[in-house]
Amino acid sequence: MTTLSTASRPTSATSTDPLQLIDVDHVRFHVGNAKQAAFFYAHCFGFQIEQVCDLTTGSRDAAHYLLTQGNIRFLLTSGLTYEHPASTEVALYGDGVKDVAFTVFDAEKAFDRAIKNGATVAPGGEPRTYRDDHGTVTVASIRTYGRCVHTFVSRTGEYELTKVKQGGRFMPRFRHIDGSCAAAGACAPQLGAGSSILAINDYNKKNPCGLKYVDHLVGNVEMGKMNHWVAFYENVLEFSMFKHFDDKDISTEYSALMSKVMASGNNLIKMPINEPAEGKKKSQVQEYLDWHCNTPGVQHLALRTDDELHSIAALRARGVDFLTLPDAYYDKVWDRVNSMLKQHGHEAVREDHEAIRKLGILVDSDDEGYLLQLFTKPLQDRPTLFFEIICRRGSQSFGKGNFKALFEALELEQERRGNL
Repeated sequence: MTTLSTASRPTSATSTDPLQLIDVDHVRFHVGNAKQAAFFYAHCFGFQIEQVCDLTTGSRDAAHYLLTQGNIRFLLTSGLTYEHPASTEVALYGDGVKDVAFTVFDAEKAFDRAIKNGATVAPGGEPRTYRDDHGTVTVASIRTYGRCVHTFVSRTGEYELTKVKQGGRFMPRFRHIDGSCAAAGACAPQLGAGSSILAINDYNKKNPCGLKYVDHLVGNVEMGKMNHWVAFYENVLEFSMFKHFDDKDISTEYSALMSKVMASGNNLIKMPINEPAEGKKKSQVQEYLDWHCNTPGVQHLALRTDDELHSIAALRARGVDFLTLPDAYYDKVWDRVNSMLKQHGHEAVREDHEAIRKLGILVDSDDEGYLLQLFTKPLQDRPTLFFEIICRRGSQSFGKGNFKALFEALELEQERRGNL
């Protein structure tokens, strides 16, 4: 893998807008042990442990595992030395999201535009290109809130995103776990037939969880900083505000928060930004900050499914812990949701109501349709990162009608942890 000079970097732009975002290229997590974390996400959430870049492929400073499901790509990175940034960050924050990377037509042009718009270069984030006989991957990174960065990624040859989605290699030095790299050229050596990774990959192919892609990613920032970061996304990345929720929308007797949802120009990528609001006790955002070294970061990822009931049932069977709602929630939800749908000429919720109740799924509606959603408990011992599983039947909102019930459930968990 070779880093090229600026003059020799390939250009592959087919768009006149440098900041046209094509997709969420990947979400990188810094974790304490990438191999063990890969097994957790594979076992509990049905991800394929698809590719690896580590000592066996020439990576001397870090190990990287690529996990895939649908159009979701998680990159789990562990430092192999104490100097590596992942090693430092895990000590400070625990496992969590470091990088929300965007596929663009030309990473260097996107980076230059973002810097011109006021962005700050992330440490080590200057444009650089990695190449081998199969193609090139150009990356460049800017800082966003707290520990997080955004990396612009442009790809050529066998590393084009369409080919990565079909199973092609992710980057130079990555090799396929199972050696099946027909779409990526020459195969790497296969692991043994008895490999536990191959076994869990095979199980997950036969028992899919149905997660399709990243619907949105939520960032938590300090009190009073939400509008600062709203302006950042507006000015630097040229996003616009998609939705706005204040403390009247998101509050209970004890806690509150405010949120603004930022969206890319094509509405493809949505980044809600939360800040705490004054309340009698601590909000979930403040709890996150308390246990995240008082540093902003990504609180949760919403993963999209086309079949909420199947996905939640499959994830529960795998041992995923979800927030628990009181039965009283279902005494009121159907009148509220179906009344809104009827008012705007939409079909009523077609999923089985009793199955929704048994699985503990939340339901909400707006003038565009309805959605089904459910939130996991924190994915590690620190009460920080969690996932949302969401299915949209027309609605493009975020479950405003569920905020009060959701926050009451979160407060019960905070109280159990002694953090309310």
